[in-house]
Amino acid sequence: MAAGKKLGARPDSRRRNAVPQHRHARHPSPRLRGLLLAVALALALTGGAVLVPRLRSGPAAVPAGTASTPGRAVVPTASLGPAPTPTPSPAGAGRPADALAGWAGPLAARLDIPEVALQAYGYAELVIAAAQPSCQLHWSTLAGIARIESDHGRAHATLRPDGRTEPPIIGPALDGRDGRLRVADTDGGLLDHDRTLDHAVGPMQFLPSTWHDWAIDADGDGVADPHDLDDAALAAGNYLCSGGRTLSTADGWWAALLAYNGIQAYARDVFNAADDYGRRSHD
Repeated sequence: MAAGKKLGARPDSRRRNAVPQHRHARHPSPRLRGLLLAVALALALTGGAVLVPRLRSGPAAVPAGTASTPGRAVVPTASLGPAPTPTPSPAGAGRPADALAGWAGPLAARLDIPEVALQAYGYAELVIAAAQPSCQLHWSTLAGIARIESDHGRAHATLRPDGRTEPPIIGPALDGRDGRLRVADTDGGLLDHDRTLDHAVGPMQFLPSTWHDWAIDADGDGVADPHDLDDAALAAGNYLCSGGRTLSTADGWWAALLAYNGIQAYARDVFNAADDYGRRSHD
């Protein structure tokens, strides 16, 4: 949820990301990392030419402020924004996503996204573009999700320079109240410190059972941590792209978002946030 709102309190929220379709590689390989510069160059050449996925027709799928024609898909006018472009960094120095500092720095202040968060979203895009080019995940979609879920790790927390939130972000108990599902504990309280009920955790608000299946160490620190935005953003990207989805299509984009959180209003909020980031990244 966004800052100023109670995490997990969205009316009628029914999170469906507890049943992933299949797993992906746990960590980008050294060879894959070596491909990132080439991939980034290709993406940079096409950045801005791809549009945010078209929406399904019908009132339930039309975001506020977007014109529509009955019976036809709605096409947003905003570009997805500039593609992440890494710059060379010394071997073994810092987070892999630090290579995106030159790209993320100018955008971060303009978009009110912490630079470390924007680097995490851009890095996830590059890794997935190399491993699953048909998915066409864009950083703005991950940024839209993180904006709604935790204001990029700033909801009742601080996002540290290493990508971790302090304190860890733990949503309310999934106790069946206020429109939330009731979800019994699945991890022995390991991630959410509750041995009775589950809570969504981290800046991307993963359910513990989902994190168990999709955990990944994106920054190479030896730990797959849902409270680390580097890890959480790449895990979320892998989840969105699961099942061979293509996020450049209306059906693929909406299927991915509704799998992450099965509420149309949630997907519209994410769409609006991602669309806004795409627009303002070109201002």
